[in-house]
Amino acid sequence: MAEQLSLLDWSPPQAALAFEERRVRAATLHQRIARAVGVALAECGRPRAQVAREMATYLGEPVSPAMLDAYASPGRDSHRIGAARLMALIHATGDRRLLQLLAEPFGWAVIEARHLALIEAALLREQEDEIRRRREALMRRARG
Repeated sequence: MAEQLSLLDWSPPQAALAFEERRVRAATLHQRIARAVGVALAECGRPRAQVAREMATYLGEPVSPAMLDAYASPGRDSHRIGAARLMALIHATGDRRLLQLLAEPFGWAVIEARHLALIEAALLREQEDEIRRRREALMRRARG
């Protein structure tokens, strides 16, 4: 019989979870997002022109490498990346850290959908354990 792995024993590679704080640290949220865009572009392994083309195809509207440069510049307050363009950037780069950057302030985590059933099963197990503990405590009290 195969050994059953525990969800709590698994951990994804650290690099896949979030940006290194030192690389996206900024005074404002807009600057933090711009820095993250810059890191994602630098690390995706493709020229900005190719990323721009893929984003343009995804959106059905023009995106230029100059726009990407502006989105990645913390000092360019007039060129902040919008939600649709951020989605296109995630599509083009495959960098889920951009989503994680948005989720972190709320105490959330971005995970692959294929893990949802395991997480739900773990939550149900926790609820079952809590119900069992409460039932046992009530039985002890009833026995007096």
